[in-house]
Amino acid sequence: MQTTQELPLALKRLTEEVKAKRGQEVAERFERCLANTWNTTLKPQGDGTTFVITGDIPAMWLRDSAAQVRPFLTASEDPEIGGLIEGVVRRQFDCLLRDPYANAFNETDNGNGHQGDETDSTPWIWERKYEIDSLCYPIQLAYLLWKNAGRTSQFDDRFRQGVRLIIGTWKTEQDHEHASTYRFVRRSGAPTDTLKRDGKGTETARTGMTWSGFRPSDDACEYGYLVPSNAFAVVVLGYAAEIARDVLGDAALAESAESLAEEIRGGIERGGVAEHPEFGRLYAYEADGLGSFNLMDDANVPSLLSLPYLGYCEAQDPMYRATRAFVLSRQNPYFYEGSAAAGIGSPHTPPDYIWPIALAMQAMTAEEADERERLLELLMRTDGGTGYMHEGFHADRPEEFTRPWFSWANMMFCELALMCSGIVVKR
Repeated sequence: MQTTQELPLALKRLTEEVKAKRGQEVAERFERCLANTWNTTLKPQGDGTTFVITGDIPAMWLRDSAAQVRPFLTASEDPEIGGLIEGVVRRQFDCLLRDPYANAFNETDNGNGHQGDETDSTPWIWERKYEIDSLCYPIQLAYLLWKNAGRTSQFDDRFRQGVRLIIGTWKTEQDHEHASTYRFVRRSGAPTDTLKRDGKGTETARTGMTWSGFRPSDDACEYGYLVPSNAFAVVVLGYAAEIARDVLGDAALAESAESLAEEIRGGIERGGVAEHPEFGRLYAYEADGLGSFNLMDDANVPSLLSLPYLGYCEAQDPMYRATRAFVLSRQNPYFYEGSAAAGIGSPHTPPDYIWPIALAMQAMTAEEADERERLLELLMRTDGGTGYMHEGFHADRPEEFTRPWFSWANMMFCELALMCSGIVVKR
């Protein structure tokens, strides 16, 4: 598909570091996955931005594009790599300024994608499923580029406008029932591709959390307060406040971000925590503010499993430990066990399909090194003989999988291999 020789020298040096720590086999897989993303998904544009396709779909998801370049941050002091990532950030903010409710965008105003959906779309938008995390990831990537490369040129006027728009959108969606005009209806396809109540979603009451129509899987939320995505919002609002204060010198923007973060965190702790008969107090996946909770976890990030990875809490936090025990048990309806593997899947894929993204996340949030090592080895042997990570694979038969290669999953494997080699993304 592509040759690893096309990788920049700084990325090939990363491969050599992984080889020195983890050996030839892991290093070869690392380089193969890294090259797959570098050579097939990144499209520098004439305006200095970088358009990023997910792989098999010619559109740019705000979430996936950030996750796909995250391991490159460990080499972002290199001008070529740092510049490419800055181009991703600029493109992300261009996109969200067009529409903060859209999750995926076209390279031009070509009208590709789901133009038949009943929502306020434009030819620039591939899909207009509103997801909190789509607005979190651009702030996170901009911040991590600063912390890892020392760059601040991405914090331009587009960034400032974008953060203000994100804060305003999240404040509006704290009262989705009365303040929001967002609707989404798709008449064809799976029921998870559309929102109930003629596109408004199931009923919610105010909690302090902010509403989401869809999960990071692009599936509709059962209840409107998606707890892990709200937790991610708390984290990136903290990033926005730090940038506003220390780089932009904008005290008003910093105060606005910090105030909203406090409201959402309070909403999570009041309205996003459930009592489980076996595991005790734990974070729900979704809530509605009316007393209903959805106790599960999904492989896509943000997830409950990913809370320490996102920076919302420490892995040693008692409520996170209880939540982790639940989501890695049969009590989570999307935890699957088979002869080849055990791990978290998703309603987005068939039953008994485990996601490499979730296995990598389980490893990167593990307290014990032995668990990380076991899961790295598991990922190596469940690729179905392709040399790449997939969206999901069957728990008994890894040669049965969805998507021959999946850039996000490939890069999660790369980030885990780096972590196991002592190389981490600074934050």
